[in-house]
Amino acid sequence: MTTTEHTSAATALPSLYDARERFLTGRPLPDGVPEEVAAAWRRARFFGVPHDLEEPAVRPPRPVESALLGAARPVLDRIVPALGADRSLLVLTDERLRVLWTAGNASGLDSCPALSDPVLSEPEVGNNSAALALRTRRRAEMHGPEHFLDRWQDVSAVSVPVLDPKGAQVLGTVTVAARLSATRSPHPQAALAEAAAVAVETELRTRAGRAERVLLDAYLRAAAGTVCGADPAVVALDGRNRLVSDAAQRLLTPGVLEALDRAAVSARRGDAVDAAAVTEGTGCAARITPVRLDDGTVLGIVAALERLGDSPPSAPASPRSPVALTGSSVPWRHAVARAVELARSPEPLLLTGERGTGKSALARELLGLPGPPGPLGPSGPLGLLGEGAVRAADAARDPGLDEALVAWPAGRPLLLLHAERLAQPGVAALNSLLDTRPDTRVLVTYTPGAQAGPCLQRLLDKLSARSVTLPPLRERPEDIRELLSVLAPRPVPGQPPLTWTLDALRALELYSWPGNVTELAHVVRALAEQRRMSGPVRRAELPDPVREGPAARPLSPMEHAERAAILEALRRHGGNKARAAAALGIGRATLYRKLRGYRE
Repeated sequence: MTTTEHTSAATALPSLYDARERFLTGRPLPDGVPEEVAAAWRRARFFGVPHDLEEPAVRPPRPVESALLGAARPVLDRIVPALGADRSLLVLTDERLRVLWTAGNASGLDSCPALSDPVLSEPEVGNNSAALALRTRRRAEMHGPEHFLDRWQDVSAVSVPVLDPKGAQVLGTVTVAARLSATRSPHPQAALAEAAAVAVETELRTRAGRAERVLLDAYLRAAAGTVCGADPAVVALDGRNRLVSDAAQRLLTPGVLEALDRAAVSARRGDAVDAAAVTEGTGCAARITPVRLDDGTVLGIVAALERLGDSPPSAPASPRSPVALTGSSVPWRHAVARAVELARSPEPLLLTGERGTGKSALARELLGLPGPPGPLGPSGPLGLLGEGAVRAADAARDPGLDEALVAWPAGRPLLLLHAERLAQPGVAALNSLLDTRPDTRVLVTYTPGAQAGPCLQRLLDKLSARSVTLPPLRERPEDIRELLSVLAPRPVPGQPPLTWTLDALRALELYSWPGNVTELAHVVRALAEQRRMSGPVRRAELPDPVREGPAARPLSPMEHAERAAILEALRRHGGNKARAAAALGIGRATLYRKLRGYRE
């Protein structure tokens, strides 16, 4: 059961109708309007969404079949009768908030979200429960005037995110929309929306397990079909999983593996795959065969590799992409594209997100600055970098900065890192700079944490309309494989690159990464420098918290603390459970029981 995310405005709708009217006519908002509602209205205005947006004259075609739609349709068809005669709609969207499927009693709901709108993203239709559920990964509700559009003022909707089988990525949302009722919040169909999302996730898990078994069978058949006594060079991929034989591991470079991953994704979409193009310039040839489910759906490919002559595979000629731009997941591509778009204009830009998500690296990439700064030099309190027009100030190194910001040269762009570390005089100086010189180009990074003071909150509110939140690594686990090849040190000439077993990759993708990309970089660097084994990195070589994986059930704060202490003790004692138990002052049987309990 997910936690509900909805505003307190649902308890005071009459006054909120008046507040919305004031906002639309440019008058000051009255006291008591929840900040999250006002911020959502401001975002809609910034995106250029007209409050009187009309419904599309012609309903656009639904997106093509997808794994989510295929798994969800039979489940939701069984749930539709439960809507009864309540004039409710059941709606399914994908991770881009494109409407895939709708059903239910639409009488009186002609203007209801998703009945006619092809996309429910905020830039298209303003704030709504599906967009909020996708952003927060929690159940979300939206009632009447909390919406920005005129035609949704008498609608209540509840949305629940649908997670992938590993629980790490949001694949889409399930929404139940109905006429606004006196009960308002919680939505009367909230339990139904929760049950629908859980049922879709269960079906996705069932299908994912079946697909992995089919991929494994295809890999084993390809390996067994080679000449007796030969060491087969076989790879099976589905865009997420890789099964690589030892001989293939010796032939492949990271570039070829990435090309094969892309070929697998293309095959799943129904596109033709050119094996010669995939292996061009690599010194090897590939025979690529699609892998199909019983219904004919392509789920991946098997590639049988062969070296051409005596030439070894060549390394990729192009340089590796910067870490700040690495990633093909939808959340990451969307965030980077949005940041690039906003950075083209001279107005201020705010990059927010958890620690280690890459805010500083992306900011420097956007402004063309070199890598992270070294110790403060004699150039002044800002620790200025480079000789170009853009200068960087790091509040983590000097939380004051007030004098420097007051005297900031007119027309000179400013990159301010770690705004959350600014002392109050520095925040006041930055607010003043933005107020008195709004044409100054400012890019600010901010890590949410402790409660922001009034002065800092004013700064954040001022920048909220031009802000981009970078997703944490746990919300884009499909990017981990790309990041591994970029973060790993370049191999010594003659040595193979750092590679990973499928089991190790799964562990990396399931781990929550509280330190995000920074923590992943430390793990990769430590393994590259310290491991003494050859071949791919195995799960047993990973740090204990990563190797053990997430707990199978939600843990209480006390259990979280216990589990962390046990894993740390195991790490210190090389995995020896008897020594770890003795160090913790508990019996070995108790340690085994607790570890088993976290997995149940």
